Amino acid sequence: MTSWLLGLGIFLVHVLGAVSAVLALMSSRTSQGAIAWIVSLVTFPYAALPAYWFFGRPRFYGYVSARGERDTALRRVLARYRPLIEPYLADAREGNVRAVEQLAMMPLTSGNCAELLIDGQATFDSLFAGIDEAGSYILIQFFIVREDRLGLELKRRLERQARRGVRIHFLYDEVGCRRLGDGYLRDLREAGVEVSAFNSSRGVRHRFQLNFRNHRKIMVVDGKFGWTGGFNIGVEYMGEHPRHGPWRDTHLKLSGPSVLGLQEAFWEDWHWATGSVIALDWEPRITCEECQNVVIVPSGPADTQETASLLVQNAIHDAEYRLWLTSPYFVPDQGVQDALRLAALRGVDVRVMIPERPDHLLVFLSAFSFLPEMLRVGVKIYRYQPGFLHQKVMLIDHHSASVGTVNLDNRSFRLNFEITAFIPDRRFAHEVQVMLESDFANCRQLTLDELERRPMWRKLVSRAAYLLSPIQ
Repeated sequence: MTSWLLGLGIFLVHVLGAVSAVLALMSSRTSQGAIAWIVSLVTFPYAALPAYWFFGRPRFYGYVSARGERDTALRRVLARYRPLIEPYLADAREGNVRAVEQLAMMPLTSGNCAELLIDGQATFDSLFAGIDEAGSYILIQFFIVREDRLGLELKRRLERQARRGVRIHFLYDEVGCRRLGDGYLRDLREAGVEVSAFNSSRGVRHRFQLNFRNHRKIMVVDGKFGWTGGFNIGVEYMGEHPRHGPWRDTHLKLSGPSVLGLQEAFWEDWHWATGSVIALDWEPRITCEECQNVVIVPSGPADTQETASLLVQNAIHDAEYRLWLTSPYFVPDQGVQDALRLAALRGVDVRVMIPERPDHLLVFLSAFSFLPEMLRVGVKIYRYQPGFLHQKVMLIDHHSASVGTVNLDNRSFRLNFEITAFIPDRRFAHEVQVMLESDFANCRQLTLDELERRPMWRKLVSRAAYLLSPIQ
């Protein structure tokens, strides 16, 4: 009897492995990923099967189907508010932003003010002042919220505003905030804050899914002001991490019609998480004197296009003489790698800034497997020295720049929900240029000789790490 059950179990595992291999064939976004999963699932399903169902599916089908189910509810609201921003629609042909607008499925708008927030003090001063000044509602969403001094200060301010009658919707990622105590969330709820996890593991098909993290950082106050960028909530983002030391990051404060783009991204995520359509103010408000054009680009695994990767590739192809990129993680897909090399070959000043000291060793080591090819064609790699570099910024020539949450790796490109503010504006681009020039002064440039002098064991480790990057 025991041997019969064992045989049945083995048979079922192989059947499930074969079925999963078919799913991998139909859904993997690269041929390499499909081949790797199919071979693993068919030849050794005992290990490959749980790995595939935890990590392997490249699209968030639950979110896709939910979009279809809720189209009626959301489209009714969108139909009412989209005409309100028509007077502020900008010409996407200026600055070659048409592709960005199409990827975003949101319009390029005029009448905005974009304020760079450099490092933690400026960012959290601005975020907390925004919370304190809210009169109607606050939408707040972070990938990580720590229950430390900074997290408790956030909670105190949110509770105070909720007790004053301000509506607050607090959305968090259940994996990024896995260490956030139940008491923290309970206190917020008791004060009147509406709290929800993003719930990417909702439903049978996604019960054990660890991918599809909501990596967005969004705060919107009264539909008038919005914030996004690289910062989460925790004292390490103020430079108080014992190992990483000073924390280099960039955030952005927006006002004007572009805030409604941040609001729409949050609104859709909240509806996925809770099933409710929250009432918000969709009237655009202009507060700037020297206004800028902005387009908000949400991206994620529910998109029909690989939005984040294509956004970066579009910026690379658009650059004529300068392309500067910063990211804590640099393991881009083949399309981005090829585009960077081509840009360098045609004479563009391509610079990529990464940390000197990593916080995720596997991702850090992966980069060194392909960096020699980058350096040989003229791509310049800079390693930031004073502390940990976490900002996600692009600068294209003298005319455009972006600030957002997208890292230059496959996880951000394909598996995470992200958001980027793309700003085709010369004045803003100049501000970003000045900021990055200061950062480059605190970097050392990586050389090809340095990489080639590495011992063989380190080259092998880097190559193995690259092969272990998330399989698509």
